[in-house]
Amino acid sequence: PANMAGTVINVLVQPGDEINEGQDVLVLESMKMEVPVQAQASGKVVEVKANIGDFVNDGDIIVVLE
Repeated sequence: PANMAGTVINVLVQPGDEINEGQDVLVLESMKMEVPVQAQASGKVVEVKANIGDFVNDGDIIVVLE
């Protein structure tokens, strides 16, 4: 989930990618700062629910893993 509210400025993963816990999955802009959002678990990306330009809130699910 997103760790703070902000606008998505970069998506670093796509469906099919194998990612590790702690890996950056996207970058948010919040209060004029760029904030990386990290995976909370390892797995295969099934879906990316946020696109560049989307506003996300703290706790929103942004990447679905299997």
